Amino acid sequence: MTTIGVLALQGAVSEHIRFIEESGAKAIPIKRPVQLAEIDGLIIPGGESTAMRRLIDKYHFLEPLRQFGQAQKPVFGTCAGLILMAKSLTDREEGHLGFIDMVVERNAFGRQRESFEVGLDVNGIANKVNAVFIRAPLVKEIGQGVTVLSEYNGEMVAVQQGPFLACSFHPELSDDNSLHQYFLRMVEEQV
Repeated sequence: MTTIGVLALQGAVSEHIRFIEESGAKAIPIKRPVQLAEIDGLIIPGGESTAMRRLIDKYHFLEPLRQFGQAQKPVFGTCAGLILMAKSLTDREEGHLGFIDMVVERNAFGRQRESFEVGLDVNGIANKVNAVFIRAPLVKEIGQGVTVLSEYNGEMVAVQQGPFLACSFHPELSDDNSLHQYFLRMVEEQV
């Protein structure tokens, strides 16, 4: 059975686990770097990217996560996960993990009170995806090899580069697991 890990340092961990299990795979919370060897794919959930990065450093996850990505194992980042996966950020020169050749702007959709929910067309998914935007980041630029899967008001909000998938929004906070099913298909193609 395919096993998906959810980085369990901060954020909507249980919601991702529920969606993965509903999609027919095994899901486990990843609390220690050694657990990365047990999984076929990884989800980096939404949350607060600065706090997540501090926890990644505190628990010595940075190099193991980079090695996971270098091994071309699939990774799906939502909201803060997208920020962590970016090659660079608009407010600093270098990104964190650098999995996707993109420049990301944090909090591009405004503050918490400007949060919203919308149905989006996503390439590779038949129905509209229910997307929850909460202090969401935005993909400002992409490099070669990055495919835009979805846009909102002409702005890039979901992208893929090889085994790496990222979105600006929180699909796990909706009742729609279609993006998780898409990621699971990516993982199964790699296994």
